[in-house]
Amino acid sequence: MTVPTASRPVIRSVTSPHPPAPSPIPFIDLSRLEPGFMEAWLERVRSITARTAFVGGEWVARLEERLAREAGVAHAVGCANGTDALQLALRALGVGPGDTVLIPDMTFWATLEAVVNVGARPVTVDACAVDLQMDLERFQAAAARHRPRAAILAHLYGWASGRLAEYRAWCRQEGILLLEDGAQSWGALWQGRPLPVGALISTASFYPAKVLGAAGDAGAVLTDDAELAQTVRRLGNHGRRSHDDHALVGWNSRLASLDAAWLDLCLDHLPGRLASRHAAAAGYRAALADLPGWRMVAPPPDQSENGYLSVALTDPAHRDALAMALAERGVATGRVYPRAISAQAGAASALAGSDGGEVARRIGAGIINLPLFAHLRADELARVVTAVRASTPCISHP
Repeated sequence: MTVPTASRPVIRSVTSPHPPAPSPIPFIDLSRLEPGFMEAWLERVRSITARTAFVGGEWVARLEERLAREAGVAHAVGCANGTDALQLALRALGVGPGDTVLIPDMTFWATLEAVVNVGARPVTVDACAVDLQMDLERFQAAAARHRPRAAILAHLYGWASGRLAEYRAWCRQEGILLLEDGAQSWGALWQGRPLPVGALISTASFYPAKVLGAAGDAGAVLTDDAELAQTVRRLGNHGRRSHDDHALVGWNSRLASLDAAWLDLCLDHLPGRLASRHAAAAGYRAALADLPGWRMVAPPPDQSENGYLSVALTDPAHRDALAMALAERGVATGRVYPRAISAQAGAASALAGSDGGEVARRIGAGIINLPLFAHLRADELARVVTAVRASTPCISHP
């Protein structure tokens, strides 16, 4: 009797009737590093760790030199974060208890915090509906009423006020110390030059999500004034003139060597990242310019943005429904910023006054930010555009 051999299993090819859904598109993706970046970074980590050179030293000095050169200023002083940079700059300018400081009503909360934390009194000024920056006429009227010692002009969304030259000239004329908050504007150009060129003093934030972002918190103060730079450096290092000689009461706001090494490496790749961001920002504007009830905000004509954010304004009544419709189509969105400073819960006890705020509140209620980050792919941008167009029933005329 013959015993049959075991039959081989039959393998059938099964094809799904539905292709897999594409991966969701995040609002921001920091993981898209250039070829060779990780290897170069790990070598720097190994070197710094082997020498235990974690605070100050050659990487911080090298980065500060590069930052000053890239920003077109004489001095760059690294510090622990962008909020500290604002406080250091205000302290270096001599702003303190009893002083009034005008600030934008449309900005990040840290702009107000810095003023309060040096003991001064902030007064908010409404936004301009055109470029979304602080309104110059409102600013001048507020200055006449409040007689400020200083003012902070925030370069929001990756560009500056279209009236930057007027701000600088008018503040010089009136004796108002103008600090420029550049937390969102590294790499932006005004009349072909970096925004810090010509400023009395300005700041940068290198929070990881920024166009030039660190591996943690980091910041810098930028100026052409050697005395201001020296004061900032001392204030951020316990007021030291030398190791055991403390000339000022400062605090600890030193930039870590690892963050400096990361930022230095990022500067090598910044041109490509900026080009990628520029292309994405321009692509959104070109593809979505004709949507009814939808305005893609552009920087002033004499400026080149850094591509930090894609900014659109729509009807506040339908903004949340639009964001939800986009999320259902796999597109994440942001809202920078949904509330004016004067509308924040903590503002009531902190503000010395507020000039307007209606425009800032309207901007916050209707703003929506589309995905924008370095190396966003063309197919991803096309998917976002398609999703926005498919969601237009959520948009009505503002």
